Amino acid sequence: MYKHSQSSVGSNRKHVQITPKYRYHMMRKDKLKVFCKVAIEEACKKHKIEIEIIKVMEEHVHLIADAPRTMSDAQLIQIIKGLSAYLLFRICPDLRKRYPKGHFWTAGYFCEGVGESDFSATYEYIEKQEMHHA
Repeated sequence: MYKHSQSSVGSNRKHVQITPKYRYHMMRKDKLKVFCKVAIEEACKKHKIEIEIIKVMEEHVHLIADAPRTMSDAQLIQIIKGLSAYLLFRICPDLRKRYPKGHFWTAGYFCEGVGESDFSATYEYIEKQEMHHA
């Protein structure tokens, strides 16, 4: 459950929601959904951020990530959005036609801590995203 380091015990689980710039429905095609998911997973793996669940919708992404305890929310978002956008533009060069300046994600985001008490409710909410947006 909790991560242990030399001088601390605890978790740094976050519920994160990010959206593409202008809230375009960029992930309508399954291929782009998979590429987006893989890019976010690779970005997180590189920085030792564990993804508990990820759900890629047509116009936004939800995930629960367990970040290292020393990582702030701003650093977490910067890593997820920055590196995943970099990887997406490498995988799909045609995205540059819509985003010529290289900014795939909007500047805004949602990030909230997820403790043990509300983890299951948040997990269930993300799991049922297709139903919410149908």
